[in-house]
Amino acid sequence: MLVFIGTSSVVIAKGNVLTIALAFGLAITVSAYAFGGISGGHFNPAVTTAMLINRRISATDAIAYIISQVLGATVASLFVKIFVGALSLPTNQLGQTDFPKISTGIAFLVEVLATFLFLMVIINVTSKDHGDAARAGVVIGLTLSLLIIFALNLTGASLNPARSFGPAIFAGGSALKHIWLYILAPEVGAILAALCSKYLLGSED
Repeated sequence: MLVFIGTSSVVIAKGNVLTIALAFGLAITVSAYAFGGISGGHFNPAVTTAMLINRRISATDAIAYIISQVLGATVASLFVKIFVGALSLPTNQLGQTDFPKISTGIAFLVEVLATFLFLMVIINVTSKDHGDAARAGVVIGLTLSLLIIFALNLTGASLNPARSFGPAIFAGGSALKHIWLYILAPEVGAILAALCSKYLLGSED
């Protein structure tokens, strides 16, 4: 849902920054309320990593979650490619993330910072101690939208290794060449957020 709706807003709807940000944000909100009660609603390997560090999920489940997230994103991107092709649009433009206007170092910093902020919100709004489970889906979706508005024109605003992996596999080119950054930087941001939330904000029991 996240990758399918989000990247479709880029290449099929050809939305502006606000449209794209809301598409991703609303997709994660809807998904959180629909499926959060079943799986916890991660939809993002960086989220799973943070939850593993803070012992909200087992290592076995974390591995299964990450595999599922990557597979889901890949299938979503395949469908986007099919529909883009049906419209006779370039099938190497699938809403992939890249950073053609900035350096690798700045791109890494943007993705670390954006993911760190995103995970700080997720971890704390879902905390048993001071969270708000009833409103968590809305808060998380709005946060993702705001961070996409900030980062979209810098790095494509991934904040999610699976979100970047799916489109890159089919788009190839520079997006695939730079996929390492979109895997590593969000994971670094997630780890920092997990540790800060646990030891500075007392998000864990």
